[in-house]
Amino acid sequence: MPPFDATFAALSDATRRGVLEQLGREGASITQLAEKFHMTLTGMKKHVVVLERAGLVTTEKVGRVRTCKLGLRRLEEEAAWIEAYRRLWDARFNALDNVVEELKRREKVDE
Repeated sequence: MPPFDATFAALSDATRRGVLEQLGREGASITQLAEKFHMTLTGMKKHVVVLERAGLVTTEKVGRVRTCKLGLRRLEEEAAWIEAYRRLWDARFNALDNVVEELKRREKVDE
């Protein structure tokens, strides 16, 4: 799966976004995350695996406890990709605004 696909797939789920927010504040065990999000341990493990594959989360097992923290991967490439489309759409909406304003001016002249 290409990196963008893995990232956007990981971010497409509200629980996984919530896990990232939680881990942004402090690391947590999978058990703590499961409790916080009212999920089974198995369900949370699946979410963590998706986040790990995208490079957004890392885990470390110490004894019987698997601790999660934010991964080293940042989202600059994805943010740049989104920003390029934001600029494209801004330009299109600005052009549409200009057309609407021109039509309003013509309408007033025709009255």
